[in-house]
Amino acid sequence: MSSNLLTPRMAAVLERIYRANRPAFHSLSPKQARIAYLMGAEILDLPRAPLPRVEDLSVPGAESELAARLYAPSGDKLPVLLYFHGGGFTIGSLETHDSLCRQLALRSSAAVLSLDYRLAPEHAFPAAVDDCWAAMRWLSESAESLGLDGSRLAVGGDSAGGTLAAVCALHARDIGLTLALQLLITPGTAAHPDTPSHKLFANGFLLDAANIAWFFDHYIPHHHRRDWRFAPMEASDHSDLAPACLILAECDPLVDDGLAYADLLRANACPVQLELVRGVTHDFIKMGRSIPEALEAMDACAQALKKAFHL
Repeated sequence: MSSNLLTPRMAAVLERIYRANRPAFHSLSPKQARIAYLMGAEILDLPRAPLPRVEDLSVPGAESELAARLYAPSGDKLPVLLYFHGGGFTIGSLETHDSLCRQLALRSSAAVLSLDYRLAPEHAFPAAVDDCWAAMRWLSESAESLGLDGSRLAVGGDSAGGTLAAVCALHARDIGLTLALQLLITPGTAAHPDTPSHKLFANGFLLDAANIAWFFDHYIPHHHRRDWRFAPMEASDHSDLAPACLILAECDPLVDDGLAYADLLRANACPVQLELVRGVTHDFIKMGRSIPEALEAMDACAQALKKAFHL
């Protein structure tokens, strides 16, 4: 294995990141890691695009009201993507993913509702899952109150948020809620980080093995990791699920998770659009200032949403 798998621009981005010599998340407390992630989140992201409608909201979670942010590219009655940010269930926020959510709304012509679900270790598994389920049910029933079309609802997210979106798609089927799409960007889907890609890209490709272990250890005990709400590959039934769009990065420890999940969905007659982006790492979609693949991936997400929502 060598870093010659990376595109020149991706390699240059990693070189800049490592030259900055920022402390690894696993060397920090969760609170410190959240601050570090927030401080660095938009350095590589596109500038925040102006939209006609950006509103901070409060929506019902599993146990309390949660902050959320609505993005809409027009005042029309739009379909809506419920979005879950990445960050290993431990870090990340509305702010770290503001630019990405604006781009998804702008490019797809749909509304995006970003959810600030509860984070570990203060709120360990399954708190995040419960919050996402509660928000999905609420949005399906109450979209009209926001001037949105709840009959055209999708779920999506990146990294841990992609995991949560996959788990929401399974839950939606179980409760009889029809989703137009599950948008899974570099998701984790397996119980344990033991695939070849986890070994191949364990160090030097942005999402290091030590950070994955740190995230998971804060979120969920080892003996619970075969729970499908953490590892959607472990669900007993993958039939009758919403169509899926998976955006995967070739040089990502989680790429084998995504490929295996795409295969599993296809084997259960789920329509799957798979975009395997060559030469880039985890989190690449949030690097639009620096790598063209980020823009192409955002457009792929937007086209999948347009198709699902008949826009």
